[in-house]
Amino acid sequence: MNREDVEKSMSSQKKAEEGRPFFPNHFLMEVIVAYLVIGVLITLAILHPFPLHEKADPFKTPEGIKPEWYLLYSYQLLKYVPKVVGLLSMGFFVILLFLVPFLDKSPHRHPKKRRLAISLGLFVLFLALVLGILGFFSESTRTVLGKKYHFDIKGIPHQVTEESYEK
Repeated sequence: MNREDVEKSMSSQKKAEEGRPFFPNHFLMEVIVAYLVIGVLITLAILHPFPLHEKADPFKTPEGIKPEWYLLYSYQLLKYVPKVVGLLSMGFFVILLFLVPFLDKSPHRHPKKRRLAISLGLFVLFLALVLGILGFFSESTRTVLGKKYHFDIKGIPHQVTEESYEK
């Protein structure tokens, strides 16, 4: 090593020794700043609240509101059966899915030799797909092949005529 390299390493080592460590010095300053920002935001939220819409009524769902696609089938199922039956069936289905590995004693793993399990799975997928499509179209008015249809809450289409549309 030449003399310049030694001096550079000594000066960088001296700077490192003069610096402050990240923890606890810098970390504590960051925590203090974070608490100050949170305190300012809470104070502003209390003193100048943002105006919202009317208060929500947990017993009345606004018209036309629907869940995301991955929950739409269960939402639509609740329209066809009593709420208690729908909720219990969904809970039962989750428990059944959890218990399937323990209940299935078949030594076969190939899908062709497990017709009951595959058929049951395909039936559940088909049912979820149909309920999801019905849920997507329910409570909306759409034009199909030039005719206007209103899909009721259960997803059943009713043709809209000019007289019924004006009402």
